[in-house]
Amino acid sequence: MDALNFPDGVYLVDFEFHPSRGREGNPPVPVCMVVREWPSGRTSRYWQDDLKVMVAAPFPTGDKALCVAFYASAEMDCFDVLGWTLPEHVLDLFAEFRCLTNGLRLAHGSGLLGALMHFGLPTSGGEKKDALRDLVLTGGPWSPAEQLAILDYCESDVVALAELLSTMQDQIDWPRALLRGRYMKAVSRIQMNGVPLDEEALARLQAQWHAIQDQLIAELDRDYKVYDGRTFKASRWEQYLVANDIPWPRLESGRLDLCDATFREMARTHLRVAPIRELRSALSEMRLASLQVGDDGRNRCLLSPFRARTGRNQPSNSKFIFGPSVWLRGLIRPRPGWGLAYVDWSQQEFGIGAALSGDLAMKEAYRSGDPYLAFAIQAGAVPATATKKTHEAEREQFKACVLAVQYGMGEASLAARINQPVARARQLLALHRQTYRQFWKWSDSAVDEAVLGGRLWAAFGWQIHTRDELNDRSLRNFPMQANGAEMLRIACILLTEAGIRVCAPVHDALLIEAPLDELDEAIATAKSLMKEASRIVLDGFELGSDVKAFRYPERYMDKRGVVMWNTVMNLIGGPLST
Repeated sequence: MDALNFPDGVYLVDFEFHPSRGREGNPPVPVCMVVREWPSGRTSRYWQDDLKVMVAAPFPTGDKALCVAFYASAEMDCFDVLGWTLPEHVLDLFAEFRCLTNGLRLAHGSGLLGALMHFGLPTSGGEKKDALRDLVLTGGPWSPAEQLAILDYCESDVVALAELLSTMQDQIDWPRALLRGRYMKAVSRIQMNGVPLDEEALARLQAQWHAIQDQLIAELDRDYKVYDGRTFKASRWEQYLVANDIPWPRLESGRLDLCDATFREMARTHLRVAPIRELRSALSEMRLASLQVGDDGRNRCLLSPFRARTGRNQPSNSKFIFGPSVWLRGLIRPRPGWGLAYVDWSQQEFGIGAALSGDLAMKEAYRSGDPYLAFAIQAGAVPATATKKTHEAEREQFKACVLAVQYGMGEASLAARINQPVARARQLLALHRQTYRQFWKWSDSAVDEAVLGGRLWAAFGWQIHTRDELNDRSLRNFPMQANGAEMLRIACILLTEAGIRVCAPVHDALLIEAPLDELDEAIATAKSLMKEASRIVLDGFELGSDVKAFRYPERYMDKRGVVMWNTVMNLIGGPLST
């Protein structure tokens, strides 16, 4: 496919906009738009007064036309605000540039300026552009001279887009590129929906957070006794772990690994760890004022699609409600008459590995509904009649082994995780290789391909150049993560196009909302479409999903954050969990 397949034309589009009422988290206010037909160069410029009276885009947007943008979700946001039907076909040159160069060291980044410089194309002065962007963000009013300058600035970007498209067109995998553009439309719909928050609880929390921190330490540390004032004491934490028989990973130096990633993973296995993890995280990182919340109480921020090397979204941890400590997710609450559902694929990475490797034993383990216990049975470590209840200890060890393989963890780290000798960890990892031989053959071949071919790719074309990245762990993990990202993108497309209100994508899950009398139907549709997305990516293999539903006045609650949430809410006199 090429540009000749769009008989109604190819249109390069750029908007300038600022957040409504100057508040981040509100929908955008379009200031102007410039459209340039490609390759003719015919250009039209529209100021906001012109845009407001238009009932549709002033250029073809149907099946025979193509809309081209750079970071197209922003343009699609403006389409939505203006009430225009979104273009049928979208090409996002940001996504395509990221795909073409992912894994390479880029001297000037992956923005529009960086893409132009990468290809040796002409660029305009960055400082002048920054000043004009700041002028747009003031929200006006603008003098006639300023309006002209803003329109010129906007036009300079579509001129740059034309140069970029001409340069990149022969390197674009058109069908897959249009799928990525379709995803950017879904991203826009999701960003515009946003996540509903409990504004009253957030306001109380913001007003009292600094005042209650010492009280919070006193309340939560009562059963742990690991803080000295506001200082976390590693020696006391080690004493607590020993007294409660909780294994903990260590650094090569022998000291406890106290990084947040370790606390986060250990909290998944040992809920007693969760309150201290949440407390440490909150005291060191939390910036409540950074959460982007609109006037309607909904958290909206850039989802930053394709930013991660795996192709996953990478929204700001401080602006996105799913970024900070998990207890803050208690702020997520459906509005009256509505419900929320968190729908996530069950053991997604295990299922992806099973499907893509074609390992029949691994597929059987996934389909059993409990791949960890199934692994133990297949390895001969427990009888075929074993259950989670009768062989809990063994199941936990085999679960830790599966996760260790997925995370690229070595035998020493696994031994620390399961509180067993290194010899036992080595035995578990060997059992995984023996039980899932085909999976390991496939995983080894991915590393060989990366080393010899210099590239790895996912089902729908997302790729990474590996010449500068020969880390065994990340190379083995890329196929699972990148195909998981492909699956999430397709699910977002299917759900949003089916009319399901998606509030947020979260790694391997989607948060959806619906009126209470439609929630069960929306959940059933979401599960069905997420299963379809897995079939599409995994050549017919299906992944199941789990659901947690929350009906007003209930609030979203992650079990790892319950203790912290209830403690904080009691201290500020706010609402308790429901």
